[in-house]
Amino acid sequence: MEDKKVYRAHVLVLPYPSQGHINPMLQFSKRLASKGLKLTFAITLFISKSFNVVPEPSGGSAVVIETISDGYDDGGFAEAESIHAYLKRMEACGSKTLTEIITKHRSSSNPIDCILYDPFLYWALDVVNKFGLVGAAFFTQPCAVNYVYYLVHHGLLKLPIVETPVSIPGLPMLELQDMPSFIYHQGQYPAYFDMLLNQFSNADKAHFALVNTFYDLEQEVVDSMSKFCPLLTIGPTVPSFYLDNRVQNDKDNDLNLYKLLDPSICTNWLNTKPERSVVYVSFGSMACLSNEQMEELAWGLKQSNFYFLWVVRASEEPKLPKQFIEEIADKGLLVRWSPQLEVLSNKALGCFFSHAGWNSSIEALCLEVPMVVMPQWTDQPMNAKCVEDVWKVGIRVRVDEDGIVRRKEIENCIREVMEGEKGREMRRNSKKWRELAIKAVSEGGTTDKNIDEFVSKLTNFKQQLVT
Repeated sequence: MEDKKVYRAHVLVLPYPSQGHINPMLQFSKRLASKGLKLTFAITLFISKSFNVVPEPSGGSAVVIETISDGYDDGGFAEAESIHAYLKRMEACGSKTLTEIITKHRSSSNPIDCILYDPFLYWALDVVNKFGLVGAAFFTQPCAVNYVYYLVHHGLLKLPIVETPVSIPGLPMLELQDMPSFIYHQGQYPAYFDMLLNQFSNADKAHFALVNTFYDLEQEVVDSMSKFCPLLTIGPTVPSFYLDNRVQNDKDNDLNLYKLLDPSICTNWLNTKPERSVVYVSFGSMACLSNEQMEELAWGLKQSNFYFLWVVRASEEPKLPKQFIEEIADKGLLVRWSPQLEVLSNKALGCFFSHAGWNSSIEALCLEVPMVVMPQWTDQPMNAKCVEDVWKVGIRVRVDEDGIVRRKEIENCIREVMEGEKGREMRRNSKKWRELAIKAVSEGGTTDKNIDEFVSKLTNFKQQLVT
């Protein structure tokens, strides 16, 4: 049944089809909906069928789910012959089905005015221009990482890097291992690297560049990048319940591609533990550790002698040491997925042992949880640099000559955060960043003003089309 209500504007949201990109864009959609906009959120047919996500209202009646095709409707990314094949086919099929959605809405009471797209899918801007709509690029990664890719794409940072440390305005001095992994491991996943650089092949032609961060967190690099590429900071995209609580019914990331049969398993277990006594361990939805690293992590957690809640995806379970689960029954809980925001906000949490993915890092910042970070790839090494040396809310583990983080290093880092003087400083800093995050999204804050600016300009554009 068609929604007859007339909204200030109608935004079609197109995320890259992975959990780490869907979450922030859906959260931002809910905040836009609270400002009087209508949101259509496009996910792939494979995600819709696999996870029983049907086209219906999500997060309030102003956010509706639609489906597009990535060309692999039955198997998604796993069905593709290669990364390159997946990205090319998604461009072809995604452009076609995106066009069909826009066309379908043209005769409705709320035709689509704007496409808010993940610049991983930079081709979406061609569809924007075809229909004369507003194009808004939504960068899900932090400004520091985007700036490095921008400089590389435009030839302002030459590769390979032959001299360190690297000096980039707005950032601390960077060693090679502090850069995004595609920079210091040149040639690794070339199709992904091309995609990351191509974000900036046409971003200057979009009407808006929105970044999932908040101004106080990355002030210097935001100012530096803005000289080349005007942008609006619109984060953190953490559910409103945990920050300003101004968006109704916004307590969770509503579209989870991984399921925990009973979320209360985690919270009930945490509620039996003393305050700040538990280490939460999670490496997100994509990271795969080697068998040796998995074993070192397992015994490092055990040797720390702290309680721990460890998210081990089904694909990673065979890598656990034999008898490990039996040996840690009194100290640890292993689950395949967790309600992360509920876990991080629990008083029993003392530390987050993480891969330094951006969503996890900013959630920990906003929920006042210090971190031990063990970055794996892509943006994570740079996030880890900021966590340790810029925001000073965590410690980065050190790898040995074989590229492995040994159990003693893991144990020592956990102890430093949980009971050392550095850990106490991290908690003080975490409290500061949480307060600044709340200030940013609250009425009159930098993020709130930027979102209002986006909404106002979009509304004006719609009015110009009408007249």
